[in-house]
Amino acid sequence: METLDASAWRCPVPLLQVKLWLKEAQGGQQLQLVMTDAGSRQDIPAYLLRMGHSITVASENANMLTLIITKAP
Repeated sequence: METLDASAWRCPVPLLQVKLWLKEAQGGQQLQLVMTDAGSRQDIPAYLLRMGHSITVASENANMLTLIITKAP
């Protein structure tokens, strides 16, 4: 599983990076995504669910959200 540490980036950069990964990834491939930006923490999960991808919250606290993204087939 690849890891994308987007904790230093602000919206929209994390979303753009996720979109680039999705473009290259195969169905069923997973990405661990680490985010701290409040906008990204709301926008990215909403986008992924809207596009049919699976997300699992690996960890969450007041400052950081870690998701496991599974690309839809």
